[in-house]
Amino acid sequence: MQVTETSAEGLKREFTVVVGQDEIDRRVDDRLEALRHSVRIPGFRPGKVPVSLLRKRFGEAIRGEILEQAVAETSSQTFAERGVRPAIEPRIELVRSAAGEDLEYTMAVELLPEIVPADFSKFALVRYRPEITDAQVDEALERQGAREKSYAPVTEDRPAERGDALVIDFVGTLDGEPFPGGSASDHILELGASEFVEGFEDQLIGARPGDHREVRITFPEGYGNAELAGRDAVFEVDVKEIQTVERTAVDDAFAQSHGFADLAAMREAVREQLVREYGSVARGRLKRELLDRLAEAHDFAIPEGMLESEFEAIWQRVEEARANDQLDPDDVGRSDDELRADYRKIAERRVRLGLLLAEIGRLNNITVEAEELQRAVLERTRAFPGNEQAVLSFYRENPAALAELRAPLFEDKVIDFILELADVTDEKVSVETLLAEGEAQSEAQSEEKSEAPA
Repeated sequence: MQVTETSAEGLKREFTVVVGQDEIDRRVDDRLEALRHSVRIPGFRPGKVPVSLLRKRFGEAIRGEILEQAVAETSSQTFAERGVRPAIEPRIELVRSAAGEDLEYTMAVELLPEIVPADFSKFALVRYRPEITDAQVDEALERQGAREKSYAPVTEDRPAERGDALVIDFVGTLDGEPFPGGSASDHILELGASEFVEGFEDQLIGARPGDHREVRITFPEGYGNAELAGRDAVFEVDVKEIQTVERTAVDDAFAQSHGFADLAAMREAVREQLVREYGSVARGRLKRELLDRLAEAHDFAIPEGMLESEFEAIWQRVEEARANDQLDPDDVGRSDDELRADYRKIAERRVRLGLLLAEIGRLNNITVEAEELQRAVLERTRAFPGNEQAVLSFYRENPAALAELRAPLFEDKVIDFILELADVTDEKVSVETLLAEGEAQSEAQSEEKSEAPA
């Protein structure tokens, strides 16, 4: 094999590789000889089929396989001998490959950059430890009790009051025409629960069973459905029944109905759940802060191919959002050139952080163990009760899907490794402070449009 480096510019390399005709012919002959002892052709005893006949019948196909194998082996050998690591699959073009000629091909490839991780011990970070109050536990229990409220028909002859529930049929129209999602039958509407657009429930206070009312509302400008936002609508509403809303008492009986010994045991379980939930929020905040520090501390060239691939994936989602009227409000009205410039910066940050975390993991032998991946798969199955076996089969048969599960596990392990080295100070905070800090951080990130690696 002869290898000539024909171009070296930044992270891009180009090579010309030549594999001698003798080497290719030897490999073809070896394959034909092996085939001779296994193939069965009428008129010939096993192992006695002439090689000339085999060459005539199978030579072209075998030569194609040998060429493909030779390209794969010699390209890998080229990288190994030069100590370089490809960032993406190399682009290979055959120059010569006909019978009686040397195999010659060109190979263009982008390399992974040389990355020198920063001294993480100099990273000063704050890890929030949210404190859960008794009032927050009570509030969570009350919310759970409210979700399990029951309804009972009103037997007395009286109009509907705020706090009652109405069983209604309704048909909504825009400019006299019904619109998708604007109609329902036997819908239970709690007056004062703000379930519908502002003003809808108020117009039904005082209604009685059998009443027909025309309810007029205006959808807010920022309504989730862009087709309805800011438009006037008319709803023809038939009131069928008035019901009282009975709240579930949060007591020992309530706790026992959920599998706890008493309310005290349920309170402790709810507290632990809140600790986990807000602890996850705090973890996300710390991770975003760390990623920002990593981005600030590292500046290295990234492969253009990886950047383009990441940008195209992001841009595709932007175009889909635009087509579905779900574009980020900050992006509405901006030109494609402006959006592309911003989102290319996002892509560059994500690729750089992804390469950095991968290199930190490689240098420190951080891997995702099979047991960890298996636990992630089992956790995923819990999201699809009744279809656990189908989910398990999906991951067994789709390596790409399994890789998508492995990626966040690996990232979290690398993040934990860095945090062990960093100067992290624990600070107890209220839930309100944690959420306020997180909201402020999210707004700042929205303005900068900076994101973590995918």
